[in-house]
Amino acid sequence: MQKTKPAFEAIAPDFGHSFTYQKFNANRPNTNLVWHYHPEIELVYVNGGNGKRQIGSHVSYYRDGDLILIGSNLPHCGFTDACTGNRSESVLQMKADFLGREFLNIPEMAHVRNLFEKAKGGIAFTGGAKKKIGEKIEILEYKSEFQRLLAILNILNELGSTTEYQILNADHLSMETQSKENDRINAIFNYVKEHYQEPIALETMAELTHMTVPSFCRYFKKVTRKTFVQFVNEYRVVHASNLLSESQMSITDVCFASGFNNFSHFNKSFKAFTGMSPSGYRNQLKSVVR
Repeated sequence: MQKTKPAFEAIAPDFGHSFTYQKFNANRPNTNLVWHYHPEIELVYVNGGNGKRQIGSHVSYYRDGDLILIGSNLPHCGFTDACTGNRSESVLQMKADFLGREFLNIPEMAHVRNLFEKAKGGIAFTGGAKKKIGEKIEILEYKSEFQRLLAILNILNELGSTTEYQILNADHLSMETQSKENDRINAIFNYVKEHYQEPIALETMAELTHMTVPSFCRYFKKVTRKTFVQFVNEYRVVHASNLLSESQMSITDVCFASGFNNFSHFNKSFKAFTGMSPSGYRNQLKSVVR
């Protein structure tokens, strides 16, 4: 499989605008699927569908759409593709000071200031907030320029006020590093994204990052607060949870299709990450469907 070179993404707001708003659908898919980073804060609403969210060192599976806020320079990759089954994807990108450096410091922007601070670790919004605020993001495309700006302020304030959210990376983990370091962590994440169904040797990763194996292990743990083996296992478990819920594959086939080469290790890793066995996970989904 061809390796995709990770890259800094330069985002230029549309002429005459202080932010960028895009809406993708089946006729205009989002093709930016590799790991990347940019200084802009990014708000993404996925209308319906199921898929993976991969932000920083966090990997998880979303259902029935997603609403996420990604902090500045936090590596992430595309959340939708031809298999996601979503109706549309709306993406809003802006600098933290897109309204001016002083504007964010006025008292009325307190909720937004706190929101941007929490976004350093990535935020997934849940419950009623996801649907209610997601609908407001979707209709931005129909508003005039000034109405859109006012609506964005309202959306950010509501996001900063809701309690229906989850911080995706513990301790507000942010990859706010120099460009060279971002390229390095992006290269690691991209490699796992492309090769998680195969054995991944620590020696391979050390060579990729021009480090010794011990140096690579220390570096990865320092940046992500996880061991590399733990990160890869979680990535594989998330893929397995997708297969268990969306396919009729046997649990043994799911194990090997997700990159595990030992069924006992698969069961142990799955239970450690989800709190239940693969069979228990599938049975729970069946009971919910009924």
